[in-house]
Amino acid sequence: MSGGLYNLIMVARRKKSRRKVARKRPVPTNPSLYARVKAEAKRKFKVYPSAYANGWLVKTYKARGGRYRMGTGRKRRK
Repeated sequence: MSGGLYNLIMVARRKKSRRKVARKRPVPTNPSLYARVKAEAKRKFKVYPSAYANGWLVKTYKARGGRYRMGTGRKRRK
């Protein structure tokens, strides 16, 4: 395989892999309840962004009637 053809193929592969795909992730259906429980978690745990605190957040949110749906969430403004 010649060097020019190889480079052309590799560039095409890189372009394919760089495409952004909308990732689906669980999104809370009741944002106000989620915000209240999240604020409570921040007060309760010294280190908030931790696996333990997030587990408590999900458990408490669901216990209070919150649900999740699969989606892309809100679009962020730049």
